[in-house]
Amino acid sequence: MAKFLGPGLGSAVIGAVLGAAAVFGVTAAVQDNTRPDIDRSGNADSSLLNQVEYGSR
Repeated sequence: MAKFLGPGLGSAVIGAVLGAAAVFGVTAAVQDNTRPDIDRSGNADSSLLNQVEYGSR
């Protein structure tokens, strides 16, 4: 029993470390924390309070 304890414990530790590294690596790779740039190239004179009106209402 004692000769299986060392390799089993080592395997569990290595598995936990690799699992944690995979979780943190995937999270860092897919996170998107940047704001998109606002397109302000429209004609300001054709809108009312920056709300474009379509057609006559």
